[in-house]
Amino acid sequence: MTILVTGAGGFIGGHLVADLLSSGRSVRAVDKKPEGDWYQVHSGAENMVADCADPTDAHKMAVGSEEIYNLAADMGGMGFIENNKAECMLSVLTSTNMLVAARDAGTRRFFYSSSACVYAGDKQTDPNVTALKEADAYPGDPEDGYGWEKLFSERMARHFREDFGLETRVARYHNVYGPEGTYDGGREKAPAALSRKVARAKMSGDHTIEIWGDGEQSRSFMYIDDCVRGTKEILAGDNVEPVNLGSAELVTINQMVSILEDIAGITLERRYKLDAPQGVRGRNSDNTMFESIYGWEPSISLQDGLERTYSWIHDELSA
Repeated sequence: MTILVTGAGGFIGGHLVADLLSSGRSVRAVDKKPEGDWYQVHSGAENMVADCADPTDAHKMAVGSEEIYNLAADMGGMGFIENNKAECMLSVLTSTNMLVAARDAGTRRFFYSSSACVYAGDKQTDPNVTALKEADAYPGDPEDGYGWEKLFSERMARHFREDFGLETRVARYHNVYGPEGTYDGGREKAPAALSRKVARAKMSGDHTIEIWGDGEQSRSFMYIDDCVRGTKEILAGDNVEPVNLGSAELVTINQMVSILEDIAGITLERRYKLDAPQGVRGRNSDNTMFESIYGWEPSISLQDGLERTYSWIHDELSA
């Protein structure tokens, strides 16, 4: 049975391909970036450079695939999302063409990676946010650009299941982080960006750090190992509704900086960039639905996950 992973050159895709290969699965790994730009390249996979947004490429890569994990999307951290709304929405071409290709190829199951950015903005205005339940995505008021594309593609996946019998499954990822991913260049998310800043401060001796906003905006962050486990269980399971996949450990950005300071063994002077992109004021994952279905919830602590992430980024910068 061939499993297709799109976006395999990306952060989550690279880790998922590694896990599937370790389980003895036959994997076709696809990304539009040149192979030399993939975060991880696994020799045990059938590696292809192709564009999921192109219908011809999409059909070629879907042939013979029993399952598809569609992780391909144009995205990044809050700075990228807020400044590239049209580019983020163009991912609808990837989502649509991969669903059509899966239908035409007779694919049995199709996983779509959605995002917590689908949730209504008026439910995320306080750092002490009430954790978001799956029903909070409606009435629709998602993150402009990126969130709208994700919410639309969730509905597309639903209707392909209802109309064509393609078994689609949807996870709403909450801030996935870990090693072997983006930590510089503008697309990185907060854990990687702050790990990079702390590591550079320690290495340079300039013990200052720039923090976007006032640092009191809150989020939950899920370590990549929990993400990969949950992704596989969601695709294999019977639940057809979109479900949160995230940690319920809520922290502010200031608290994350403090954790990284402890890991690095330094204390930094904090300088706040109040006009920088910040996103919603608070966001957390309500895992009631996920735990009731799968019997566990993402539980790798931020402390443990950041220790591994910081160590990898520090070593990358040192090299």
